[in-house]
Amino acid sequence: MVTQGQQVEWRCHPAAEAFLIERLDRFVAEMPPLQAFAGQLYQQASGRLIDWLDHVVLADGEAVRGELTELGFDAEEAPADPGDTVYQHPGAILPLIVLRSGGRPQIGLVAAAIQVEEVSHFLAAERVAAAVEGSPLSPLRRARVWRDRNGREVLAVERRGYRGTLPTEMPADYPERYLRALERWATRPRRFDDVRDGMEQTLKLARSLAGELGADTAAWVALTAERIYWQQRNRAGQAQKSRQDSLGLGWANHDHHTFRSSREVFSVLIQILETFGFHRRERFYAGKEAGWGAQVMEQPGCRFAVFADVDLAPEEVASDFTRQALPPRQELGTVGLWCALHGESMLTAGLHHLAGRLDFDAATAGLDGWGVKQLHPFSEFSYLRQAFTQGERWAVDPERLDRLAATGLIDDKQQARFAEQGAVGSHLENIQRGEGFKGFNQTAVSDIIRRTDPRAEQGAA
Repeated sequence: MVTQGQQVEWRCHPAAEAFLIERLDRFVAEMPPLQAFAGQLYQQASGRLIDWLDHVVLADGEAVRGELTELGFDAEEAPADPGDTVYQHPGAILPLIVLRSGGRPQIGLVAAAIQVEEVSHFLAAERVAAAVEGSPLSPLRRARVWRDRNGREVLAVERRGYRGTLPTEMPADYPERYLRALERWATRPRRFDDVRDGMEQTLKLARSLAGELGADTAAWVALTAERIYWQQRNRAGQAQKSRQDSLGLGWANHDHHTFRSSREVFSVLIQILETFGFHRRERFYAGKEAGWGAQVMEQPGCRFAVFADVDLAPEEVASDFTRQALPPRQELGTVGLWCALHGESMLTAGLHHLAGRLDFDAATAGLDGWGVKQLHPFSEFSYLRQAFTQGERWAVDPERLDRLAATGLIDDKQQARFAEQGAVGSHLENIQRGEGFKGFNQTAVSDIIRRTDPRAEQGAA
């Protein structure tokens, strides 16, 4: 990874991925229950095991520490079991690696931990009776699912904005406080006559939750609620969630969440995300003809990535458009029109899309079997494949259409079509990563945004 100010050049890390896959493949081959699960994961949910791994455990030693350092992994200060050291790769999307003292290096993997939303759901789906370590709804819970005669084991892990690998015990009142916070965010007002007032109230609530729970847990709460809100109006998301829930997994494979914003309140959206502990990563600008840009944000405690999209003029790209107020424009780009039709992502509309990390071809075929079609891929690299499902068509409030027509932002023909047919709303993104690649395809994003513009209707189901 090369960083210059706000520009980030993400690189592939094939050697780091190969280091993991070689050991994982051998571990799976020698652990029949895990081998069976990996087959079910692919067949029922179009998943790849590596995308669902929270961490793997290796025997500690000078040689493996040196190898991890050469591959780009860094040791980090994170809560872990006694004798364990946690390594993460800052430039790649790969599972954590835990080095455990006292083990035999020749064994290879000592343990593999599958990340799920709820450990109890996973245990029920696998018909395994096991004790769950960690108090309910705490930052990290785990259960030992399978164990072989050599002491190697497979764990299930649920985490909520927590960097470590050690189960946590919280005070007796914590579950109620957590659920109250989730309820406050999920039931907050989303419809406002004044959009700025709505976003300012949302920022105030974000600050309250972060003050009560800490930024990492508050971020986990908020994005959990945002996924639920998005899924209620996205049939593709409902289908894929059902496929994953058949194995007790939930949405632990999300890759990124995308919020769209009008120019008027974009800076407030960024403040909300920063309140939840998100940091700025690379900026996107799709070119003069596209008229939009994005700030990528990352929450390191939750390992969340967010796209924040907004209409931009060419001359605004060089400025810090995330911190300064963006003046009104006489025309609407793709993002601005979407917000004008449906509302702000952080308010009425919800997420534009959620990206699920999947086996690309298997997900394309599997979702097709559920009646969910996919648009033409906008990334087709060996290390990055991406495609949107066809957009959900949402009804548009007549008052919104009247305002847009009165100000000349849509013509009579467009107004009639939106009134009769609705407009493209949200998508599920099918994304497959390889070689640990953490970035995105900046050159092709312009094309998919154009194809999902409500005026083009190419993304409509």
